[in-house]
Amino acid sequence: MATDYDAPRKTDDDSESIEALKERVPDKLSGAVDVEDADNPSGFELPGADLSDLELDVVVLPPQEDEFTCVSCFLVKHRSQVDHEDSVGLICRDCA
Repeated sequence: MATDYDAPRKTDDDSESIEALKERVPDKLSGAVDVEDADNPSGFELPGADLSDLELDVVVLPPQEDEFTCVSCFLVKHRSQVDHEDSVGLICRDCA
């Protein structure tokens, strides 16, 4: 049998009294709002926030003997990814 999903639904809750519905609504003053979110204790980073005081430790490795930098996409790739050498340098298979 086909179901009409646009038809209004009738349940037992429709016949409840206004007093019963008021009892189910939580009291506005019953709980305090938690200032700090438990899932994200550090807060949210907003776009354009000043991050000048943040220090990042990054280890930069020099190019290895079996690597090259593609002159088209500027990604460091393994020598097995060389497609051809152009007048300006090596081109990877993805850019060829």
